[in-house]
Amino acid sequence: MTWRPSQPPPSGSGPAPRTGTVEDAVELLRGLRVTALTGAGVSTDSGIPDYRGPDSPPRNPMTYQQFVQDEAFRRHYWARNHVGWQHVHRTHPNEGHRALVRLEEAGVLVGLITQNVDLLHEDAGSRTVIDLHGRYDRVICLQCGRVISREHLAERLTALNPGFLESVTEVGDVEIAPDADAVIEQTSHFRPAPCEFCGGVLKPEIVYFGENVPRERVDRAYALVDEGDALLVAGSSLTVMSGLRFVRHAAKAGKPVVIVNRGATRGDPLATLKVEAGVSETLATLADALG
Repeated sequence: MTWRPSQPPPSGSGPAPRTGTVEDAVELLRGLRVTALTGAGVSTDSGIPDYRGPDSPPRNPMTYQQFVQDEAFRRHYWARNHVGWQHVHRTHPNEGHRALVRLEEAGVLVGLITQNVDLLHEDAGSRTVIDLHGRYDRVICLQCGRVISREHLAERLTALNPGFLESVTEVGDVEIAPDADAVIEQTSHFRPAPCEFCGGVLKPEIVYFGENVPRERVDRAYALVDEGDALLVAGSSLTVMSGLRFVRHAAKAGKPVVIVNRGATRGDPLATLKVEAGVSETLATLADALG
């Protein structure tokens, strides 16, 4: 039987996504081994806002060049992160994360690539996870390469900045970004911590805008896409090339690409099927039907 989308693509001059329902996605993916690519939209139901969802405020994330070259930018970042990381640290997996675990346990999902740094896939129980953009709970020294836990750094920052956390609004009332950043205006008095081993600059083990994903990590992600028969994109606008390249890779190989996301994505013209629906409930339905 030939699969057809429940709605024909609209007419227009350029390529349009083939829109359909979760039932169409079930039909398309049934019997296939699937690789997943997830973005910030997977974690919104856990209380972590996304970058580019329909209701997201405009954001201007710090670039790698700004962080490395400007001490004032680093101070500003660490002050905000000292508040924001604690919010991410307290979050829990949602129905969407758990649905992907069920698909993996059923042998449907070969593994997932996530653009998120919140570790909620691992917390939910996913075993094969590539943290494409790094993880929020580790910090690296740009000079000596030592890696420490974010929790250990929090103790040092608190000691260096007594009363700082109490001087800002409670975390629950502060606007939080997906990379554990928090919107705080007054940061000029904050004291960042240098590396305790060599005195070098500390940076979250997160890939910043303008920074390249490590080649070895990219190669592992391509291999995971190759291992699956289809690619399922969940909660990503695919605006940045770090995620879009895997959609292009799958499409070039002739693999079906299913995108689940509210709002347009940069990968829509390459999608076999686009499902405009909530990520958590859609993934749960897929797990119920395919698992």
